[in-house]
Amino acid sequence: MPVDSTLTGDAAAAAEGFADTVRRIGAGELAFPLPGSGRTAERFAALSSVAEAGLCTARLVEGHVDAMAIRAELGEPPPPAGERWGVWAAEPPGEGLTAVRDGSVWMLNGLKQYCSGAHSCTHALVTAREGKVRRLFAVRVGEIGCRPLEGTWQAVGMAGSDTPGVQFSDVPAHLIGGPEAYVRRPGFWHGGIGVAACWYGGAVAASRVLREAAAGRAEPHMDAHLGAVDVQLYAAAALLEQAADEIDADPYDERGGARLRAMRVRAFVESVCRDVLDHVGRATGAGPLCHDAAHARTVADLSVYIRQHHAERDLAALGAHLARPEGEL
Repeated sequence: MPVDSTLTGDAAAAAEGFADTVRRIGAGELAFPLPGSGRTAERFAALSSVAEAGLCTARLVEGHVDAMAIRAELGEPPPPAGERWGVWAAEPPGEGLTAVRDGSVWMLNGLKQYCSGAHSCTHALVTAREGKVRRLFAVRVGEIGCRPLEGTWQAVGMAGSDTPGVQFSDVPAHLIGGPEAYVRRPGFWHGGIGVAACWYGGAVAASRVLREAAAGRAEPHMDAHLGAVDVQLYAAAALLEQAADEIDADPYDERGGARLRAMRVRAFVESVCRDVLDHVGRATGAGPLCHDAAHARTVADLSVYIRQHHAERDLAALGAHLARPEGEL
C-alpha cells in the first residue's frame, strides 16, 4: 500500500523507510522476534539498527512491531501482509478519545494526540475511555472520520515521525482485550525497553562524528570524550542484552520484575543518550551541527525522542516503587 503522497521532506523519507522495512519484514528479509520468544536480544538489536540509520523511521517501525506484539499477546491473529500499524496510546491532559458501544459496534470520538505515522500507517491500535475505563481498539486509519489535524505537529526534532493529533468522528473500531488490557499485560513493560533500544541506536549514530574526528587527529581532550562515550554506550548495550535475557527467562512476568526492569533500563539509557549528546557536542563544537545535516538531524531527533522518558517524574516513580511497592496501585 503506497504512503500518503502529500508527505514531504523528512516525513516522506521516514514514511518510505517505514514502508520498505515493513515490506522486508513481510518478505522474511528482516526479523523482529516477539518479546519473550527466546530471541528478545535480536528484537532489541534490530530496533537499534533501524534507529542508528534514522530515528524517525525507527519511531514508526517500533510502533508497527509493538502493535504486532500487542496483538499476539492479546490473542489477535497477525494482520495481512502490507498493513502498517501504529500504537496511539498517549493520554496527555486535555480532550481525549471516548468509546461508545452501539449494539455490536464500538464507535470512537474525540481527539487522540501524538499519533505517530498518522499519514503513513494503514491501521492503528488506540486507547480510548469508556467512562473511567481505558480500552484498546484496532482502527483503520483511512476510515471516514479519522482525520489528522494539520498544524498540530510543529516539532523540529522528530519532525519526520509525523505525529499530529487525529480527530475521530464516529470511527468504527474493533475491541481488543478486556478493560485496561493494554497496560496490564507484561508486554507493556517489555515494549518500553524496545523504545529504549531505539534511543540507544540514536546515541550510537550521534557518536559517529566524534569517532571520525578523533580518528583524524590526536587530541587528548577529544580522546577523553570518546572514551567516556564508549563506556556509556558499552554499558547501555550490556544492560539491553541483560534485560532481553531476563525477559526471555520470564516472559509472562511471573516473578513480577517487568515494571522495575523497564523503569531501570529506560532511565539508564535515557541518561546515556544525554551524556553522549553532551560529550559529542563539547568535543566537536558547533561545526557538525552547522555543516553536517545528518548529524544535526540525529541530535535534534534524539533530544526529542528521549523525552518519552519523563525525567524526574519517572525517576520518582522508580523510587516510590522501590521504597513502597506494596502501596502502589
